[in-house]
Amino acid sequence: MVTDTSTEEWLARVQEDILEPDLPIIDPHHHLWIRDDGPYLFPEFLTDVYSGHNIESTVFAECHSMYRAQGPEAYRRVGEVEFVAGVSAMSDSGDFGATRVCRVLFGGSDLTLGHEIEPVLEAQIAASGGRFRGVRYSTGWDRSEKIRNVAPNESMLREPRVREALSVLARMGLSFDSWLYHPQLDEIAEIADQYPDLTIVLNHVGSPILGGPYRDKRDEVFSDWRTKIDNVAQRSNVVMKLGALPIRMPGMQFDREVPPTSQEVAEAWRPWLDVCINAFGPSRCMFESNF
Repeated sequence: MVTDTSTEEWLARVQEDILEPDLPIIDPHHHLWIRDDGPYLFPEFLTDVYSGHNIESTVFAECHSMYRAQGPEAYRRVGEVEFVAGVSAMSDSGDFGATRVCRVLFGGSDLTLGHEIEPVLEAQIAASGGRFRGVRYSTGWDRSEKIRNVAPNESMLREPRVREALSVLARMGLSFDSWLYHPQLDEIAEIADQYPDLTIVLNHVGSPILGGPYRDKRDEVFSDWRTKIDNVAQRSNVVMKLGALPIRMPGMQFDREVPPTSQEVAEAWRPWLDVCINAFGPSRCMFESNF
C-alpha cells in the first residue's frame, strides 16, 4: 500500500523507455494552473515536455486559471487568455527550447450570455494575439450525488441562450470544445445537426462514468456509451480527443506499491479507444495528454 510518499515519488517507481522519441507530437489538450496540491505552470509543464518526446507544439485548454479579479463578470475570463498569451510569447522566444507551448488555445466563456457573448469573444481574440481558436464549455451533470457535477443543472446545452451562443461561435469561425458525461452525448448530436458549420471537439472520449452508481455496471455503461459514440460520429463536424480515461480493469488495485505500466494503461483503455477510432476514423481523433 502506498503511504507517506508524494505522487511524483510513486510515479517514479516505474521507468520506461520512450518508444518513438523522434515522432513529432502536437499535444492538443493540457492545462496550466494553481491548485491545492501546488502549481502546474510553465516551468512544471516544461519538465514534462522535455522528458524525451518530440513535442513540437501544444494547445492550452481552459481550466479556470488566472481570471481577472476585477471588472465586469463576463470579461473576467479574458484574464486566462492574457495569461496564456504571455506564456506562449515566452515560449515563442526560443529561450525555453524548441517546443512552442500554448501555440493556440481554447478559452472559457459563459455561453448563457447568448448573442451577448460576441463582444466577449472579440475581447478574447484580441487578448490572445491570434492564438484564440474557440471556447471550452463543461456541462458534465448526473443525477447521482456521488458524481461530481460541473454544471448547475441538467442539459445545459439545450438551453436556448446557450444555443444562441453556439450560433455566434459558428458564425465567427470558432470551435466548440465540449466536456460532458456519456449519458449526455445525444446533446452533442443535436448541436452538430443544428449547426453543421460548427466544429465540435469532444473531450475525453465522451467521459464514460465508471464510478459512483455506475461502478459495477461497466458492461452496461460501455454498451450505452458505444451506441451514443457511434451516433455522434455520424456527424462529420465532430472530432474526438482520446485520453483522460480512468483505469478500470478486473482485479486492478488502486493502493499498489507501484503505478500501472504504460502497457496496463493501454490494455485498460484499448476497448474504449478502439470504439472511438473505428467510429470517427483516425483523421478525426487526436491523443491528448490532459496534463
